[in-house]
Amino acid sequence: MDLENWFYEFDLGPLGRTRSVLPPEVRPIHASRLAMVNIAIDRHFSRDRLRTISCLDAGCHEGFYSIELAKRGVPRVLGVDVREESLERARFVARMLGIRNVEFKQMNAEQVSPANTGPFELTLALGLLYHLENPMLCLRKICAVTKELCVLETQVIEDVEGAAEWGARMWTRPYQGIVALIDETSEFDSDNRETGATPLAFCPSRKGLTTMLLHAGFQRVEFIEPPAGAYEQLARGKRVVCAALKA
Repeated sequence: MDLENWFYEFDLGPLGRTRSVLPPEVRPIHASRLAMVNIAIDRHFSRDRLRTISCLDAGCHEGFYSIELAKRGVPRVLGVDVREESLERARFVARMLGIRNVEFKQMNAEQVSPANTGPFELTLALGLLYHLENPMLCLRKICAVTKELCVLETQVIEDVEGAAEWGARMWTRPYQGIVALIDETSEFDSDNRETGATPLAFCPSRKGLTTMLLHAGFQRVEFIEPPAGAYEQLARGKRVVCAALKA
């Protein structure tokens, strides 16, 4: 397989390294995101417990985080993504690294369910939410298959406070955070593999994300503080990593 024009950089040993299309100044996002994801996971699962659970990686792309969890000893990791091209790359990396405890399946993240994927102690939704036309549907689906912890990473917009008229001038309801409508048509039409299944996407604010996760069925939401030297968007709070817990 050609090692050019990948999204992630994988070290394939004697075969060499895949080469990311991202600018050099953006590539550190992956290491920062992984570090924050591991913080959330390690707070909830001991090292021994991690080796007994299963994990779903929703919107797994080229399988970077699925493979990292498999390397950590999670005995069953399932990565799902809407694009078969990305999954072919993920399977290639797993084969080249000799990793057998990970599987990749073509599926829209809105289709996961206890019936067709099974439940998982741990789920991941990284870089996914802000590419979706139906983010609440997706969160409800992910919550339904999450037994304990979902680690989610997303771009966020600024929070705006206020109240909306609700049927009459004297009746108002406060905003529970806000969500921005994003048109990704140009990227979608050019077959950009980082877009969602449709060109329409919704990006939440931090408060909006919390409200959405709680209404999806999670009981608690904890935001992970970025470590020193984190990628600039994570450091500035323009992207967030959070732990959504069922109990």
